[in-house]
Amino acid sequence: MLLLVAGLFAGCGSTGSSVSSSDFIRIDGQDLVAPDGSKFFIKGTNLGNWLNPEGYMFGFQKTNSARLIDQMFCEMVGPDFTAEFWKMFKDNYVTEKDIEFIASTGANTIRVPFHYKLFTDEDYMGLVSGQDGFRRLDDVIGWCRNHGLYVILDMHDAPGGQTGDNIDDSYGYPWLLESEASQQLFCEIWKKIAAYYKDEPVILAYDLINEPIAPYFDNVEDLNEKLEPLHKRVTAAIREVDDNHIIMLGAPQWNGNFKPFKDWSYDDKLMWTCHRYGGDPIRPAIMNFIEFRDSTGLPMYMGEIGHNTDEWQETFCRTMQEANIGYTFWPYKKIRNSCFNGITPPENWDKVIEFSEAPRATFFEIRAARPDQETARKAMLDFIEACRFENCTPQEGYINSLLMK
Repeated sequence: MLLLVAGLFAGCGSTGSSVSSSDFIRIDGQDLVAPDGSKFFIKGTNLGNWLNPEGYMFGFQKTNSARLIDQMFCEMVGPDFTAEFWKMFKDNYVTEKDIEFIASTGANTIRVPFHYKLFTDEDYMGLVSGQDGFRRLDDVIGWCRNHGLYVILDMHDAPGGQTGDNIDDSYGYPWLLESEASQQLFCEIWKKIAAYYKDEPVILAYDLINEPIAPYFDNVEDLNEKLEPLHKRVTAAIREVDDNHIIMLGAPQWNGNFKPFKDWSYDDKLMWTCHRYGGDPIRPAIMNFIEFRDSTGLPMYMGEIGHNTDEWQETFCRTMQEANIGYTFWPYKKIRNSCFNGITPPENWDKVIEFSEAPRATFFEIRAARPDQETARKAMLDFIEACRFENCTPQEGYINSLLMK
């Protein structure tokens, strides 16, 4: 499959190249179809933590979102060193060597989670202007072209927050669903991305919003009803500039509740994306997804699954293959295991973790908990080395369980 896809990309340039609609992955009923007319079944992984840091992938628990991690680092080693750390992190956490390795496992697709702030002038990962979202996506798209992989762009952190939990770097509520200003910015960013990549066939799809609307809120049903109109609004904005790419629609409550959706006739390149962590790995665990997909006649794709035993994952992958639901496992890389490539924590990283977990509600508490500066800064620099591809440990059992070859 790798050689086939690489051949399909041959001669396809980056944004602005001469392409036609036949160069893109397309939808045919419940199937995806490659440019050569063959059925395309998604298999791959997610580049989580690279452009949307999450605490647990560093070994942090309480300090669990991008904003809180950045604040903690600034309190520990200062804002200037933190800004340098983030630049080195983005330069080293994912490189072409990582993409080459992913392709070697039999994967054909990579999902790239990103934060909306990468396309604004808001303070994010060491930059307060001139954000580098397009540079980072251009890099990974180019690497994927080189190694025969498709890319799904996933806005994991939307303006205002779409989930209301740490995973979207929000303030504890899905303000996106109630804020006109946030919705306008959401549409503007997707339109800007779509205009830039409209002629890029390496991109398989735009995954509009990751796991919208956590189940914790008293008004969850009211929030759920606001999601489909927002899907329609942002789809219309994208179609003003890009008619080539598939648009993926995720469901409320961790991409698990498709009941609020009533209309999928407003665009001819829509597909569904579900997520599932744990549960029975046999077919009944995803029967609600299968039944909804069958009722709509559109494809379904499992955007995230993982953090389980190798035996469970292998059984679940067979279930999804039988059900014609492609998948990308979460995540590619993090501290220790339960991923494609494990990071070994460097010396004194435990001191960074201790500070991240310590009470820091007052300046007195920050000063009392702060580790030695030289030790903390060296541990952060050593983490950059530890996360480089050549210093990570492939999790062979995890990879083999995904049935990608």
